[in-house]
Amino acid sequence: MSLDAVNAFINNPAYHDVLSIVKGFRNGLVYGTKIRFPHALVMTFLFRDGSIKEKMEIVLKATKTHARNLAFFVTIYKTLMLVQRKLCDGKELSAHSFLAGLVGGYFVFGKNTSVNKQIVLYVFARVVLAVAKLPARKGLLPREPPQAYPIFAALSWGAIMWLFRYERPTVHSSLQASMQYLYNDSDHWQTLRNFVWHNK
Repeated sequence: MSLDAVNAFINNPAYHDVLSIVKGFRNGLVYGTKIRFPHALVMTFLFRDGSIKEKMEIVLKATKTHARNLAFFVTIYKTLMLVQRKLCDGKELSAHSFLAGLVGGYFVFGKNTSVNKQIVLYVFARVVLAVAKLPARKGLLPREPPQAYPIFAALSWGAIMWLFRYERPTVHSSLQASMQYLYNDSDHWQTLRNFVWHNK
């Protein structure tokens, strides 16, 4: 098949909806790799023990999980959106995106892994901030309260500091490690060397 024939095929409106699902899968793989690989590389080499080979295996596993899960979520979401539109004579209802996201979220991100947890918590924080803006967008308030974000930030940090200090086992292990380094390890030193250069 020639390149012109391939271009004609992928630009045929009859195949657009299905091909958008295929491209969504591709974009999920690419985006997940771009996001996770540098993050996992830095965090693993800074804070994990083990050989270079062991660390690279951790990095590649986290990258694979993130990319695969995003690719599958996009595929499920776009497929369910297409099916729902077909069932509604080509019309998209506002509930469609919620239902497609609900199903994709359950089946892809419902498994309790460290990568999934980071993604879901990131999304949850964005949901909370977005919902805080809804009353102004819907005309229930004249404008978004200027203190909405500072209050959200203050409550988040106040809550996590209390939990770390008094209910530490409830805090995720990676956050515990970060907070241990920042707040508890900085209480201890014996020499100028481990005061300035090395932590311990």
